[in-house]
Amino acid sequence: MLTINLFSFSYLKSGIPDDDSGNGGGFVFDCRYLYNPGKFPEFSDKTGLDKEVIELLDSKQDMQSFLNNIKNIIRPAIEKYIERDFTNLSVAFGCTGGQHRSVYSAEKILDFIEDNYPKVRVILTHRELR
Repeated sequence: MLTINLFSFSYLKSGIPDDDSGNGGGFVFDCRYLYNPGKFPEFSDKTGLDKEVIELLDSKQDMQSFLNNIKNIIRPAIEKYIERDFTNLSVAFGCTGGQHRSVYSAEKILDFIEDNYPKVRVILTHRELR
């Protein structure tokens, strides 16, 4: 069975997550160029798990394009990993503080994987959430 280790992280606080599976890596996606809710006081105490941040990022076309591109990249990898009986894949999303964009992205990709690959096990880790 394929296990996907899905991460959100901060480039500043902890850096790119290590791949503990022994495979030496996976996909790492940089969210720092996307609209940053963390720069605004009304979102500073919120995360990518909060309704207000989710609604805001849902409305941003660049975020939706980013997620669609990610899906197009990981879809064939997941399918080939399943076909070839690979056991581990790592997918990580990083942003500046690891609170908003990376968390939101990881959650959206979790939903995508669960909706499309029900036999895949996903372990989600938000490394920086307060």
